Amino acid sequence: MIRIPIRLANQRAYIWDVDDLAKIRSEHRLCGLLVGTLPHLSQQNVFLGLPSQLTPEEATLLVEKEYAVFVDDANAYPELSQSQFQHWNAEQQEYIKRQQAMLETENSKSPELAQLATSEAAIQKRKERELKRQQKAIELRKLQEAEGDGATDAELFQPLPISSGDAAPSSNRPTTPAAPVQYNICITTSSSSLNWYSPDSCTYSTIEAAQEAGIWDFPSNLQDRARYGVFTDLWEQGYFLGGGIRFGGDYLVYPGDPLRYHSHFCATVIESPTHTINPMEIVAHGRLGTATKKTHLFCGWDDEKKTVSYLSIEWSGFG
Repeated sequence: MIRIPIRLANQRAYIWDVDDLAKIRSEHRLCGLLVGTLPHLSQQNVFLGLPSQLTPEEATLLVEKEYAVFVDDANAYPELSQSQFQHWNAEQQEYIKRQQAMLETENSKSPELAQLATSEAAIQKRKERELKRQQKAIELRKLQEAEGDGATDAELFQPLPISSGDAAPSSNRPTTPAAPVQYNICITTSSSSLNWYSPDSCTYSTIEAAQEAGIWDFPSNLQDRARYGVFTDLWEQGYFLGGGIRFGGDYLVYPGDPLRYHSHFCATVIESPTHTINPMEIVAHGRLGTATKKTHLFCGWDDEKKTVSYLSIEWSGFG
């Protein structure tokens, strides 16, 4: 089985290949979070583009279950040789020439449209801006003169005549409908296809090896072990998991893919079986969970036995 490469940068795990992302979602019930953007849509609110950033729990689970490997991406690109640089530079120049040829072909198919985009539209905007400036200047001058002459409001705000040299109002100007233009833009999302890309010496198949190399430090303390233990236990029961900070917990627990199901539980990780829970926390989580149509889970982690215990809280009325 070919393992999925998880590329690490600054202790963060990324999936750059869309097929790998589809595989971990459909086969391994892990979603990640798309953090990139699509061209010309830099502020999308729902769906972003590649790469997908995995949580520390997701990345660690994939490597421990032998579904993926860690790749130290920063060190997978050694310094290229002079011949490799010349070859890469030649490819870039050839790519630029192809793009220019495509643009010239599009302009040759519709020269009037290209001329309209570069000349008429710009002239139109300049004329409209100049007309507005002239209108404001004349109104200001008439207002200043009226303060001394005592002119009435009707005289001040009469419509101004437009001379033959001025641009016609945009509402009366005939417009030419613009034909739709399609552009083909090729964007390479990954640089792993470069000739000098060499991940073999920077690939780690175990968490211990990645930690020894200094590229991964999760889990590093009791809190990390508790979070990972709870995450793994719920995942092994068949659930999908997502971030739960919006609902006051650590995880949202879904019965299926989050694109199709609402979460049933909001889980909070308790680091120790002897950890004290304040009564106000129980009330707050219980009421918040009920208000958002979820059951809140307190997930207690026993670091010695490596087991998880669950306590569900749901607000009910008694008569």
